[in-house]
Amino acid sequence: MGGLFKVIPKTGYLMWIGSLALAGIGIPGVFGFAGFYSKDMILEAAYQGGAVGQFAYWLGIAAAFFTAFYSWRLIIMTFYGAPRADHHTMEHAHESPPVMLLPLTVLAAGALFAGWLGYDHFVGEARGEFWGASIFVAPGHDSIEAAHHGPEWVGILPLVVGLLGIFLAYVFYMRKPSWPAAWATGLSPLYQLIFHKYYFDELYEAIFVRPAYWIGDLFWKRGDQGTIDAFGPDGIATTTRSVSAAFSRLQTGYLFHYALAMLVGVLFLITFYLVLGGV
Repeated sequence: MGGLFKVIPKTGYLMWIGSLALAGIGIPGVFGFAGFYSKDMILEAAYQGGAVGQFAYWLGIAAAFFTAFYSWRLIIMTFYGAPRADHHTMEHAHESPPVMLLPLTVLAAGALFAGWLGYDHFVGEARGEFWGASIFVAPGHDSIEAAHHGPEWVGILPLVVGLLGIFLAYVFYMRKPSWPAAWATGLSPLYQLIFHKYYFDELYEAIFVRPAYWIGDLFWKRGDQGTIDAFGPDGIATTTRSVSAAFSRLQTGYLFHYALAMLVGVLFLITFYLVLGGV
């Protein structure tokens, strides 16, 4: 991708709106995207929840930073810079049809105005009347009310880290595109750890997948094939086939073989009766 904004500007604008909402960008007390209101309220309420809530708050701050960073990495690498696709691919790039753009436009409108229009009803002074009995709040446990009385910096920090994530994505992928590879090389152990998702997949395979595969292979080859099939249907079928093959070899189709067999049989019967008669 890259350089697609001139080719699909409508999609580019919609991506901008969605990413701004996802990063929680807004001007306190004036206007904000939907994510600005929802993310701030969640984090402010978490901060007021004691030690566990504050731990969750700082995890949320880290998530807000990385969300803004990768959102703008996506926008920059998709819509800006030199195209990385071949000429044939770029010639066929085009806007989505209205059946896709119209729902995206509705979603973009929600990302723009839902938080601004619904703040008082969702988490503001009118929330009790709006939610009614659908949400029960125990006395003394109103986390939304507590969020409104927290330190001011608690509500500002998510916006700050969101803007910081956008700025760093711009620097890394627009101004200094060689930096990501250099950082990945310089911090190779950390990069590999994160790139491999903390090796959870490898650990899961070593602890669960491979032993399960080994046990299944054992039951399949030694149990199913080696015992049940060998002494059951396969064994009976093999024995029947071997016996049939042995008897079929007696049917040669040559007359002198059959005459010889009859002669041997007659001699056997005569010998048998002579022996039996002598006894």
